[in-house]
Amino acid sequence: MSYMDNIVALATPSGTGAIAVIRISGPDAIAIADTIFKSVKGKELARQKSHTIHLGHVVDDGKVLDEVLISIFKGPHSYTGENVVEISCHGSPYIQQQIIQLILRKGCRTASAGEFTLRAFLNGKMDLSQAEAVADLIASDSEAAHDIAMQQMRGGFSNEILKLREELLNFASLIELELDFSQEDVEFADRTQFNQLLNRISEVLKKLIDSFALGNVIKHGIPVAIVGQPNVGKSTLLNVLLNEERAIVSDIAGTTRDTVEDQISLNGINFRFIDTAGIRETVDVVEKIGIERTFDKIEKARLIIFLFDRMDFDRSELERIRTRYPNKQLVPICNKVDLLEPTQIEALQQEIPEVLFLSAKNKTGIPELEKKLLALVDSGALSGDETIITNSRHYDALLKALEEIQKVKEGMEVGLASDLIAIDIRQALFHLGEITGSVTTDDLLGNIFSNFCIGK
Repeated sequence: MSYMDNIVALATPSGTGAIAVIRISGPDAIAIADTIFKSVKGKELARQKSHTIHLGHVVDDGKVLDEVLISIFKGPHSYTGENVVEISCHGSPYIQQQIIQLILRKGCRTASAGEFTLRAFLNGKMDLSQAEAVADLIASDSEAAHDIAMQQMRGGFSNEILKLREELLNFASLIELELDFSQEDVEFADRTQFNQLLNRISEVLKKLIDSFALGNVIKHGIPVAIVGQPNVGKSTLLNVLLNEERAIVSDIAGTTRDTVEDQISLNGINFRFIDTAGIRETVDVVEKIGIERTFDKIEKARLIIFLFDRMDFDRSELERIRTRYPNKQLVPICNKVDLLEPTQIEALQQEIPEVLFLSAKNKTGIPELEKKLLALVDSGALSGDETIITNSRHYDALLKALEEIQKVKEGMEVGLASDLIAIDIRQALFHLGEITGSVTTDDLLGNIFSNFCIGK
């Protein structure tokens, strides 16, 4: 595929709307738009300044297709770095298709997924991690996900990686220079400073790697399984949290036969709550399948709410869940607190110090639960300017870079020859370069941008 030709695509969602935006990019984008556009003031687009908007009509062989606004952006001062034209037309699917087909006949081809952003990367308008942040920004559905994507798109993560890579590259150059003078036994790279740099790079990489756990759940939402005996109020609690009648509620034990899921945003972080079938011994085939699915959902959950009431509390079941899932955060909650005596509440607090009390039916104790859920997520980094990793490709590259840095450090400690140390340094530089796009392959670019929407 050539990236020097002209491309066109619908930049707004397909379907009927108030307006639609059709985007053209390429060396002849403005010239092509001139052939189909008749300005109300007789203007010729090629003669107009960049970053201006013009009113007129799109005309096909004398037939007016629509009244439109055309925005022109002359390269390199555009999103793609090329000449770009954006046509704002009425949102009729018929009008959209007629204008796009007309542009295709004038010498454009249909843009592939993510090709506008790919051209922005190839033309140096952004690096690869910033380009990926564009897709994350479009997909963000919470405040936290939006903030992280914006920080990455502005180059916060890129600048951190580029600075580390540049410092490592400077030392690598000195070590490579030593190889040219190997017979003279000279050292151009100060080993003490180099060790300090390696330690600092290791610390930064470890911090970025550790941030992926938080970044991943922010990007995809935090799955929370609500589990417990039948009829303790799991479905009622889900409905209260979601503020809608999402799950069926009845006094009949075993009403929930399958998992019910939905999500809410708390302080900018998405929590995906999963109402599960009550855990108990049963001969009902359908209910038994539901209970099996409950354990499947617990496996995938990050947090577990163990809901019980005083009448149905089984301490052994709580401990069984703790033992079976030792690496998961567990929140024991006593429901129907309005039916408890003060002495019963005291006894439970002594037995389970971390227990929360609420009444899902009366909607009391919910703010305390929400506060507890937020506290279990290490969201402190969100309030500062810390870089948080959300992209699994970046995470993998950071892990590999750290592994190579550790090899360099070990080689330095045992007095490994400079040529062997240089190999590990090159590998570390390679993996850091993969993140920002200093090192790329066609397969890598194809894989990344194929996940973008058409028109972006």
